[in-house]
Order: sequence, then C-alpha cells, then structure tokens
Amino acid sequence: MEIVTAKNAGFCFGVDRALKMALDTINKEKNIYTFGPLVHNQQVVDYLEEKGIKTINSLEELQKCEIGAVIIRSHGLPKDTIKNIENLGFKIIDSTCPFVKAVHKKVVEYKEKNYQIVIVGDPEHPEVIGINGWCENSAYIVNSIDEAKKLPQMLKVCVVSQTTNNINKFNEVSKVIEEKANEAIIFNTICNATRLRQESAEELSKSVDAVIVLGGKNSSNTKKLADICKIYNNNVYLAEIITEISLQELNKFNKIGITAGASTPDWIIKEAVKVMENYGKDEMMEAIDSSFKRISRGDVLKGTVLYVTNNEVMVNINYKSDGIIQREELSNDPNVNPKDIFNVGDEIDVYVLKLDDGEGNVVLSAKRVGYLKEWEKLEEKYKNNEIVEAKVKNIVKGGLIATINGINGFIPASQISTKFVKDLNQFVGKTIKCKIIDFDIEKKKLILSGKIVEKEEREIKKQNLWENLKENDIVKGRVQRITDFGAFVDLGGVDGLIHISDMAWYRIKHPSEVLKEGQEVEVKILSLDKEKGKISLGLKQTISEPWKDFIENYKVGDIVEGEVVNLLDFGAFVRIINGVDGLLHVSQISKDHIQKPSDILKIGDKIKVEIIDIDEENKKVNLSHKNIEDVKQNFEEDVE
Repeated sequence: MEIVTAKNAGFCFGVDRALKMALDTINKEKNIYTFGPLVHNQQVVDYLEEKGIKTINSLEELQKCEIGAVIIRSHGLPKDTIKNIENLGFKIIDSTCPFVKAVHKKVVEYKEKNYQIVIVGDPEHPEVIGINGWCENSAYIVNSIDEAKKLPQMLKVCVVSQTTNNINKFNEVSKVIEEKANEAIIFNTICNATRLRQESAEELSKSVDAVIVLGGKNSSNTKKLADICKIYNNNVYLAEIITEISLQELNKFNKIGITAGASTPDWIIKEAVKVMENYGKDEMMEAIDSSFKRISRGDVLKGTVLYVTNNEVMVNINYKSDGIIQREELSNDPNVNPKDIFNVGDEIDVYVLKLDDGEGNVVLSAKRVGYLKEWEKLEEKYKNNEIVEAKVKNIVKGGLIATINGINGFIPASQISTKFVKDLNQFVGKTIKCKIIDFDIEKKKLILSGKIVEKEEREIKKQNLWENLKENDIVKGRVQRITDFGAFVDLGGVDGLIHISDMAWYRIKHPSEVLKEGQEVEVKILSLDKEKGKISLGLKQTISEPWKDFIENYKVGDIVEGEVVNLLDFGAFVRIINGVDGLLHVSQISKDHIQKPSDILKIGDKIKVEIIDIDEENKKVNLSHKNIEDVKQNFEEDVE
C-alpha cells in the first residue's frame, strides 16, 4: 500500500494564528474563555480545555463566568456581540482570521456607501453570521443560484463570500446577483488557503484508490474537501480521527490519499500515518516520511552552494540529488560570472525548474526566485485590495498588457477606465493605477482594472464633496445635460438639478433658452438630500429679483418702451424689463374698438406704454397704449 498526502492540507494561516494566540494567552491571563469553539475541530477544543481555556456559547453563559479574557474565534463575531462582551468587563483577545477581518472591513465600508450587502455562504455558519453583524445584520445571505434568483432588484450591491466557499459556486452565484443590480461590486473573498486545499484535494483524489479526509464534523471547509473528492473518487472517508475508519477496509486499496481541512492540526495527520504504519505497512510511509522526497517543479527551496564554476553552480537542497544552476538562470544579466555572485557555503533560495536533467541532477534557478517573490508580493496586494501601478507595454486583442515590477498583467478594454475608450494607443507607455481583480499565482494569471480605482476615487471625491456642500451656498459647476424640465450641473463629482422654474425670473419655454451644455455657471444650493443623492439648484437665485429692480426704478404714470411677448384674446403682455411683464388690456390698446390684440399687434413688436397701475402685493402691472397720444398732447399744451 502507498500513502500520498495532499500538497496543501491541515492548518491554514488563520487557524494556526488563532491557536498560537490562545496558547500565548495562557501565560498572561486568568479565567480564559473562547466565545464558541476556537476552530471547528473537537480535538483542538478538547486540547484547549485541558490547558484551561473554556468554551462558552452565549452572553448569558458568559455572565455567569468569572471576569477574565475572551478569545474571539478565527471565524469572527458580530460587532455588537464583541461590544457586549466588553461591556460585561471582559478583556478581548481577537484571533479573528485576518482574511475574515478584511471581509468585515469591506461590508462596513460599502454599507456606509449605501450599497446593499450580499453574502454568498451558509446562513448558519458562524463566519457568515459574524460578517452580517458588521453591516447591521442587513445583508442578504444566499447559498445557491436558486436563492440568488429570488433576490429583489437592487440599485447598488456589494457581494462578498464566506472564505471557505467553492470558487466555481461563488462565481456562478455572483453572476446571478450581478444581474439583479444596476451597479455590482463583487469581491472574491475566498481564502487562498481554502482554494489551494480544494485544488490539492481534487488533484489527489484523481490519482489514488481512496481518499481520507480528516477534519471536524462541523467544519465547512472539511465538508467541501470531501464533496470535491467525491466528484473524482468513489472511495472517500470523512473522519475527525483515523480510528473512526476501519483499517481493515482500507487494506484493500493499493494507494491511499490523505487530506485535511484548514482546522485540522498536524498531529491528527501524523497520528493517522502512524496508526496505519503500526498496522504493519512500513512502505506506507515511503512517500511522506522524508521531506526531500516531496519536492516538485515550481517549489522554492533553501540550499547550500557546494561549488562554483564559470558556467554553473552546484547546490545541496537536502534531496536525494543535488541541484544545478546554469549561468542563464543565475541572473537577468546574461554576462554575469557565477563566481562573482556566489561562494561555496552560501545559503541561497532556489526555484525548482526540473526534477531531473537527464544526469540525475535537479535543475534550479536563482533569478526566478525574485520573480516568484514579486508574484507573492502581488498576491498580498490582491488579498489586501491595494492599489498597484502598472506601466502599459503594448496593445493586444481585447485590451492592454502592462507590467508591475517585471510581471505582465492584462487590463481588459472594459476595465481601463470608467469612460468609453476608443483609442487604446493613448495609454502605451503610460502608468495606470489599478486594482488586481483576478489572480492565480499557480497559473501566473494577473488581471487588472483601472476602472475600479477611478470609481473608488470618484466615490471618495463624491463623499468629500457631500461633506462640504451646504444649503444656500453659491457654487460653480458645468452644465452636463439639458432636458425639457431642467438642466443637470456637475459640481465636481456630484450632479445637481436646476429645475426650469429656477432658471430665470421670467417665464421660459425650454431650458435651452438660458443654458447650453458645457457652459460654466454659478448656482445656489436650494436643498440637499444625501440619502437619496439629490441636489436642487437655482440659477435665478444668484441674481437680484427683477420685481425689486422694477419697484425701485418705475412708478405709475411712467411711459416706457416694451416688447410684446404674448398675445391672448383679452390682452397683450408687454415685457418692461427681463422678469417683469405688464398686461396691456385689449381696451387699453387703442381708442378705436378692436376685437382682439392680434388685430394690430404681433409678438416682438416694440411699443410705448404707460404704467397705469402697480399691484406690489401680487406683483402685477397694468399698462395702457391708447393714452400715449393724450399724454403727448397735454404736454404740448402746457408748454404753450
């Protein structure tokens, strides 16, 4: 029988960190508790109990405990629960997995930006409950395509995932959610450790006769490992410890694979191997009892320089064969002399290119270690959602190729900018600020987006603008779009509306009579509604009201020249000044009887009129034209 262990199995970074923090607390605190199991593994929980760390499962239970320290488990807790624990007087030891904490930060950030949060995951899982608690328990939680289809239509949505999700399932569900929103921001928050364990489990299950999956019965990631293995192998055994499985039954298989969930400690894996070894199968350990037998192409190893020639370097890598580095794999400088950079006894990092060069040596590379480390740095930036700067090299079908510290990435045309980009040539040679939207260190896949950075910067700018805008402020803007009912003005990242009624003190039929697109204007903020994202603006409010000017400069008896602006059956309206029209009643147009004003007047005519009445309260003016000749005649008689 042959035993093969998965390349990636057992404790992940977050669980290992939580356990170390818990054990470290023993020496510093008295009366230590974990709120819920530290990890989904009963053996680990029992081990901590033996060390004096008690598991409690509710605030009611905690109230009965002596004051001490409470360890928040790796899955995390809702924000309110943590606050309640502190209010009870307990010290908080936060061992929440950093990747889970990153999800908490995302939902807090986008909840504040008025995005509807959607979590893809098991609604009963403590991690999902914890995430929901950081967005005021307002998230929609879906665990299947059918559940996603039942979601309502949403304006803006932010999608995150339970960190132990299956990537294919997450992608399929996310596509459905994306169709349910006008704007969707999707974060793949599946932990890289989860993905690596799932991929290793798949690879393992294809190459063995049976698979043993070790892990807690309540562990989500362990169950998912078992489900993946069952797709490719009919003989899958799920157990917390090896003694739960009949070794007699396992004896019928020639090759057995072992994998373990992220909450399974190394000692359980080693115990499984030891028990099977003691069953009389020494050869079971051949594939795993020696670390040097498990190297593979792509590994980065520590090695010691054995000797150096002008063309190569020989390295001891603690393997059955030594490794060799050819000149071209030493440095990016093709003319480098190996003796100038390495000495016998130097400890160096090397990258495994090939397990056998035909002469029994492992083919190694020194220069690719730096390349791989750059990939690891990018992976960290991807996990932390950091901005990177990519220099555009050239145009390819569908987008751009850009480099980050020597690593090529692809920027799809749809991800270059928030604006439509017609000519890609304008970006060649330029540096674009981007976010990494898809990353696979194994496949050397790097997909970038400049559009996301622009959106985020625009959102920050918008938030800052909202904080600084106040009602009654006079601000500058640019007319973006004109409609029948008004004009939209860009105030520097936020649009406001000037309604047609707030454009001029006089009546206009269409906004284009006053404004044109692209025009810079000064406007007054009439009202703000941050919740709905609406700003009401006024143009006429930035100039003095014409009626006030009229009252100050005109009086009854004045004769003025005006323009006919409207004709009705009962009279004509004559514009005295912009914003003030007076009524010239049909009876005041001429001494001769006329049926209607249009018999002798037309719109646009300039005529002299006398102001015969001013109604200040109702802002109305009455005019007369027929008295103009009488006034003139009387004036001439007085002169004589």
